[in-house]
Amino acid sequence: MAVKSFSILISALMAFVGSAALAQANKDEAVAVVGTKKITVEEFNRKFNDVRNMAVNPPTKAQFLEDLVRYELGVQEAERRNLEKDPVVQDRMKQELYKALLEKELAERVNKIAVNEKEMEAYYKKNPEIRTSHILIELKPGATPEQRAEARKRATEIYEEVKKSKRPFEELVRLYSDDPLTKQTGGDVGYQSRITLVPSYYDAILAMKVGEIRGLIDTPFGFHIVKVTGRRSFDNANKRQLRAAVFDEKRKDIFNDYFDKLKKSYKIQTNPSLIQ
Repeated sequence: MAVKSFSILISALMAFVGSAALAQANKDEAVAVVGTKKITVEEFNRKFNDVRNMAVNPPTKAQFLEDLVRYELGVQEAERRNLEKDPVVQDRMKQELYKALLEKELAERVNKIAVNEKEMEAYYKKNPEIRTSHILIELKPGATPEQRAEARKRATEIYEEVKKSKRPFEELVRLYSDDPLTKQTGGDVGYQSRITLVPSYYDAILAMKVGEIRGLIDTPFGFHIVKVTGRRSFDNANKRQLRAAVFDEKRKDIFNDYFDKLKKSYKIQTNPSLIQ
């Protein structure tokens, strides 16, 4: 009996070794050969599983194999044409290198960022959500200095009229504003935050009280005459947007810290006066 059991064990082991060798052989077999590139079963399965796990509507294996063949054809044809020397391609390659560096150096730190309620409240004290209505005197993109001066002149005249007028601000909006989206709603742009408004507009209204009217606020859209109509409390704030804002601040700190240290390893010269 012992001899028979030993023979069965040896046979089982040989079968296992044989199947493992066959599996390894299958993994190394070519599911496709494209020019100089051999695509093994192992490589195909790895890439297919990655796509299948990420895609909502993944391709069939046959479709994916065709995609891999086309990819290798495209890469080899691009290399044959020396496209890696094309300035546009080189710029894209540099962008990918930049992203790869950030991923390698900073991804772990960014993924560990946590935002708590106390931090959100501290941020909100300095950056509350404010509701405003405005009169816009529009300035078209690429306006000439003369057109800009004319728009400012008109905006100043309207602002002087607003300061003297006893009409409701909403009525003055309908008379003077160039903003078609808010003209019929009294100029109301709703509650906005620092991340949803251009800096010059937000910084100006941040210093204003509810009910106060101020002008002229200069933005890329033109000149604004603004009335603050509300300030939202922290309890009623958009917490999702607020959490994202604090997260972004922390992420900026990580990036700034990394590049401040990196700059010390390189000679850097800038001349900002040339771009004024």
